[in-house]
Amino acid sequence: MDREFLIDLFADFGPVTIRKMFSGYGISADGINFALALRAGLFFRADEQTIPNYEAEGSKPFQYSTRAKTVVVNSYWELPARLFDDSEDLVRWARAALAAAQRAKVKKRPKAVKVAKKAANNPAKKRVARKAAKSSVRKVGKATRPP
Repeated sequence: MDREFLIDLFADFGPVTIRKMFSGYGISADGINFALALRAGLFFRADEQTIPNYEAEGSKPFQYSTRAKTVVVNSYWELPARLFDDSEDLVRWARAALAAAQRAKVKKRPKAVKVAKKAANNPAKKRVARKAAKSSVRKVGKATRPP
């Protein structure tokens, strides 16, 4: 899938930003990434509310292989092939994917705030840990022979 094809595909959806990502493209609207176009196909963001729709269409979650295992990413599901020819339905699914991405962003936000507060409350811990690590490192210089 090339960039021009994606622009045409999402024309009825509205303005999207298409950026190089991994071995393909990330597709976002309103600053939120809701789709991935990779060699394996087009994948939309999904959550517990939208996954049943993908399962009903026979779609599968995005997966990739490492040397050791196959990783399944349940937050992105393959777009059903029929939607490439049905722009009206594609827009509906794209809006649902964007909504799923927005819900995921809202879920993550409190966690980031909690971590930031924790770091603000304990700035000295990090410095002390660094000093301890530095002092425990043995300095190595030129070898000297005993006389």
